[in-house]
Amino acid sequence: MAPSADEKPATGRSAYVLVFDGGSRGNPGPAYGSYRIQFVGRPADTPERLTLGRGTNNEAEYKTLIAGLDALQSRIRADGMSLGDVEVEVRGDSLLVIEQLRGRWKVRDGRMRRLNEEAAGLLSPFGRVRLVHQPRRASVRILGH
Repeated sequence: MAPSADEKPATGRSAYVLVFDGGSRGNPGPAYGSYRIQFVGRPADTPERLTLGRGTNNEAEYKTLIAGLDALQSRIRADGMSLGDVEVEVRGDSLLVIEQLRGRWKVRDGRMRRLNEEAAGLLSPFGRVRLVHQPRRASVRILGH
């Protein structure tokens, strides 16, 4: 079970929780997503809502995660911190995205491979990364969809 976002990190690093969820109306269809960033020990941000054009559910999941990681990196740099001094816990209900990023599942499709590589590249500078698969109901409670 994932720690509460209110718990202090064990490593002494600054810690953030990023929750993401994406989807599409039709598969493919109009794609959307939401993410929320929380600095551990502080109130969470309001979820960011995204319109992602046309895509599949899985593409929307990856694109939402990438947008969330971009925003998180920008915030950390604006606060004058080094990404290597930060631990991030990424929570999502897409088992496909979580397991592909863990390296446990293969990425066969070329479009998905590019998205996977981009997300992995955005995760690599952090001092510590935890990838947590959470139930759909948790994503709905946190993000509203």
